[in-house]
Amino acid sequence: MSILDNQRVIAIEEHYYDEDLTKHFQGRDGMLGGFVKDKISDVGVGRIKSMDEAGIDVQILSHGAPSAQKLDADTGPGIAAAANDRLYEICQANPDRLAGFGALATADPTSAADELERSVTKLGFKGAMIHGLTGGELFIDDPQFWPIFERAEALDVPIYLHPGIPHENVIDVYLSDYIEKYPGFLNAGWGFTMETATAGIRMALSGIFQKYPNLKIILGHLGEGLPFLMWRIDLALNRPGNDGVEFRKIFSNNFYITTSGFFSDPALMLCIQEMGADHILFAIDYPFVPNEPGPKWMERIMLNSEDKAKILHGNSERLLKM
Repeated sequence: MSILDNQRVIAIEEHYYDEDLTKHFQGRDGMLGGFVKDKISDVGVGRIKSMDEAGIDVQILSHGAPSAQKLDADTGPGIAAAANDRLYEICQANPDRLAGFGALATADPTSAADELERSVTKLGFKGAMIHGLTGGELFIDDPQFWPIFERAEALDVPIYLHPGIPHENVIDVYLSDYIEKYPGFLNAGWGFTMETATAGIRMALSGIFQKYPNLKIILGHLGEGLPFLMWRIDLALNRPGNDGVEFRKIFSNNFYITTSGFFSDPALMLCIQEMGADHILFAIDYPFVPNEPGPKWMERIMLNSEDKAKILHGNSERLLKM
């Protein structure tokens, strides 16, 4: 396949599983990813072959949800560090094709900040990915987690906020009636979006970007719907009776969004209109979404060559220092 005269294609939300980490998944978390079990575990020949066939030059690997967010403060840091060491070895086997986002055991924020630094400076990772609620309870905007974001700003690397399943009380009230027949309603069909969009708004409300103005946050799935709602959210948060926050400015400046699992022409066009092409990065969400449709979609979509090049590789090269 020829995409933009063979320009580089970098896909930045591409998942794998580490068996020594996933064995700690329990309950609902243990059921995630079953239909792609073989592909998500393949970090070698099969994955590279699929990339070649689809025209993808580089994948940034990240552990699948909930990664290390459900691990406790005592054992989590060691488990996450060992998983990161193994991911380093995976990437070293195909260094021109694979790179990584580190896993952080956020139950111990200080240790997580240190592991972020080790992952970047010693292992060459491009940042880190955090999946959902820490311990199934706490959103990542809580001040106890701010050392992670302080370190990310200092290192000039992004933190990718990836979905995890919502709080159990939210599941019970909002989703439980339908998830037996439609398990996708719990995750990518709605639960993931609801949980991670809430996390993104909370980050903007928390004041963290006033303290760390150069902090960079990535959201997948075309921003979990927030670009579509940005104008209305900004209006509501600045009506009389609210403290007021420059939500639209913060989201447009400090957040980056990816195309993971969301290959829609009108949706992408709206995101470009709201945020500009400089803040959009290409991703597949492999193997939960097949590789093949993504590059073909980018090849045919009605965008100028400059913006396509930014989305396919230029923005990732700049943000991730590639």
